Amino acid sequence: MAPSCRSWWVNCAGESDEEIARIDAMEDRITPVPPGVSSVRQLISTLELCHHKSQRWVANILEAIAAGQTNKGLGTRSAGRGHSAERVWQNACAALSAWCAGRPAGSLEPLIDTVPASEMLARVGTRSPLKQWQVQRVADKIRSQIHWPQPLDDPAAQYTWLLLGGGEYELLYRDRCPEQYAEHEDFWLATVRTLIHDTDDGQAAKLSLALAIDMLWPCHWRFVENLQIVLDAIGGYLEAAEPFAACGRNIGLVPTRAWLETVCHTLRVFFGDPPSSRDVDPQILAVLAEPTEVKRWLAASLEKTIRLQLSPPADLRAISSLAGPAWIKP
Repeated sequence: MAPSCRSWWVNCAGESDEEIARIDAMEDRITPVPPGVSSVRQLISTLELCHHKSQRWVANILEAIAAGQTNKGLGTRSAGRGHSAERVWQNACAALSAWCAGRPAGSLEPLIDTVPASEMLARVGTRSPLKQWQVQRVADKIRSQIHWPQPLDDPAAQYTWLLLGGGEYELLYRDRCPEQYAEHEDFWLATVRTLIHDTDDGQAAKLSLALAIDMLWPCHWRFVENLQIVLDAIGGYLEAAEPFAACGRNIGLVPTRAWLETVCHTLRVFFGDPPSSRDVDPQILAVLAEPTEVKRWLAASLEKTIRLQLSPPADLRAISSLAGPAWIKP
């Protein structure tokens, strides 16, 4: 059995391999790691390539490697500063909540990105108690991830997972209805057993609607398309026109993949590999400047993290290939 990884690798691997062992040995040669450098390594440990701003995230890390320190990271944005994506999330949450409160789909005005909310909710079809319950769960999931209308630590903004029961990097499925949904256990079970038909890495796949709602992250680069797939499924249309992409699932579709592969090639040249015929970005090399032992360790850590997220290892493949527990039977 392969040894467990150090906590640095939590976002890309559970078990060590020869490359990770070599990179960890690079860390051991610079121990104790200075606090600023440790902050940069922690930033790499929080990288998620499925995030809609992952390209900027990687660019921030490259600048931090060059500087040997960083003030970037989750939760570092100044209070009150928003961005255009938040308007998309807020409009989606408002439209879903309004529909649940009884508003006809055709009367919903906001745009969800470029799609009218009325068009989005029309996918749900004729209103029913089950559909209202399911749409409310979708609204709850989105609301739990954004600072609107309640702060994230407000109990009203909390979301009870439908089917996932583990942590962010664990794959633990519930085997019974959560207590919070006990009053509507029949709705919960119907949601769990509704299977969306799509593809995963080009292969035919099935995905529980409950899992799709659990994994409907507003910050995902394909949020609007994923929301459309979920609402279609609630409306009874289970043959998805596009693959559902979540975390590592269908990560090959990420629009920045070619650029990320160039980043990896460039980083390998920076920390010591011989140049190859593959693309190398001279601007990245200029940002990183002269190699040092610390920079080589951080660059190697970033390169391995990106590569593992683009092609998840076997021990994490189950997480990126979400389908549902074996007991689900439609």
